[in-house]
Amino acid sequence: MSTDPLQPLDDPDHPVLTMSQAADLLGVQAAFLRSLDSSGVLHPHRSPGGHRRYSRHQLQLAARVRVLLDDGHLLGSAQVIVQLQDDLAEAVADAEHARDERDAVRQELRDRRR
Repeated sequence: MSTDPLQPLDDPDHPVLTMSQAADLLGVQAAFLRSLDSSGVLHPHRSPGGHRRYSRHQLQLAARVRVLLDDGHLLGSAQVIVQLQDDLAEAVADAEHARDERDAVRQELRDRRR
């Protein structure tokens, strides 16, 4: 059984991009990514040589922060906004799941009554 060596590229958390590649993709300077690292917004993987490696998920986060910075937010507030957005999305997903479970139980009760 052979293993696909490209499979990790499908993982959004797999760190495959160098800092320069990530900066090019985002249209930012490498200093921007370094600032996100030093402020704790991003935690890029480090290669054995100490070079930063970024995942697709980290680039999405950096892009979201960049939009907020471009809108005039300070880095600290942008970080809080992104966290609140993520928390809200998780809460909405949890609520939808709970509604789906409730509806399934209600349907099961209706079916039993028949």
